[in-house]
Amino acid sequence: MTRSCLTVTLLAALAVSVFSGCSEPKGSAKADLPPAVPAAIPAADSDASLPANQRLALAKATGTTLADKSVTEAQKNVRDNRAKDDAWIVLGRAWVRKARESADPGFYLNADACAAIVLERSPDQKLALDLRGLVLLNGHKFDEARALAVQVTHRHPEDPMAWGTLSDAYLEMGRYDEAADAAQKMVDLKPNLPSYSRASHLQWLRGDVVSARESVRRALDSGRAGKTDPEPGAWVFVQAATMFWHEGDYEGADAGFDKALERIVDYAPANVGKGRVAMAKGDARRAAELFERAWKVSPLVETAWLLGDAREAAGDAKGAAEAYANVEREGRRTDPRTLSLFLSSKARSAAEAEDALKLAREEYEVRKDIVTEEALAWALYRTGHIKEAKASITKARRLGTPDARLMFHEGAIRIAAGEPATGKRLVAAALKKNPAFDVAGVREAKAMLDERTATNP
Repeated sequence: MTRSCLTVTLLAALAVSVFSGCSEPKGSAKADLPPAVPAAIPAADSDASLPANQRLALAKATGTTLADKSVTEAQKNVRDNRAKDDAWIVLGRAWVRKARESADPGFYLNADACAAIVLERSPDQKLALDLRGLVLLNGHKFDEARALAVQVTHRHPEDPMAWGTLSDAYLEMGRYDEAADAAQKMVDLKPNLPSYSRASHLQWLRGDVVSARESVRRALDSGRAGKTDPEPGAWVFVQAATMFWHEGDYEGADAGFDKALERIVDYAPANVGKGRVAMAKGDARRAAELFERAWKVSPLVETAWLLGDAREAAGDAKGAAEAYANVEREGRRTDPRTLSLFLSSKARSAAEAEDALKLAREEYEVRKDIVTEEALAWALYRTGHIKEAKASITKARRLGTPDARLMFHEGAIRIAAGEPATGKRLVAAALKKNPAFDVAGVREAKAMLDERTATNP
């Protein structure tokens, strides 16, 4: 898994797990969520007389996944304990899992309905506010999630989840010092799997791989005892394995992804990781099988991109075209940033390059983290705005993040900006660090190092 989908998955998986043992508006105002409508909206006939939020919270989950079963079980508990706030919060978390696993943001509406039910009668109920903050984050309402988290931490400074939400919001806004401070506060309050995992991600972004690995180890150690939900631990194994991937240690990465799969069979993030390893080893057919399994469980835009690359490498042109069509269709609906990177990376036409730039500029209005900065820089490069691209990629690389794709992008842009020696050193370093960081990127990087190849886009 690469950074473009890493953060969102991290937020959803870890934010749910922090509640073990029992976000925009001020106070209890309802979130302004994406317009997507989930399949589970229709209420059962017996619920027709209930208030709107209860009907939405109790809508039937029609699938057969573990997330659907969690929703159904939580709904049964709510029906037996309607006056208990905790029952509604558990149901809201189940809807969050459903939204994440299905890659359908419409299910966050169901989750927010659970928060609203509790907040209507207890406006300062911190678990409900924490749930709403999570909904806001996943609805890309980062500044509003930040504002809500600030309010909660002022009223409930002992609430680790609020500090986690604050850290996540700052991260997406590109305010890394503040994100690190909030994450440290979360660690101080509750040194557990969610807090250590957040700290690890921030350390890795800053290039401190040693500390990042130590924090992941602590996350796994803290998550071994007393946890009934295997997913948070599975995710942290993926997080650890991804660090090995970025270092080009494919065997180490594969072992970590296998550990995640021991916890959850067909865990999509782990299958994506193993697919990347298979591609690195030249087994495109196996990679395609793994990416397809991941796509069926969790249809993320980046997974469709990887699936297309694997099918293309395996000689399945028709299958590749179908996967790339999914990238464009779902990207416009749920993940314009990844779509922008996809269009820029493929560089198939001037029109697509302009489309990528438009998508990146729009996303930059919402979030200013280094991934979005990178997407903007690459789109600027592809459209010939080299000076702007250089300024943008410099911002994207300001933390020293050990990501070969980022290094390659900076190298390519510097070559185009008239700095061939510096640029080629960066491109070479990217290939040395992770020789299989990206199918199209690796191909282009190798061409840039060939003295017979032009160095301008």
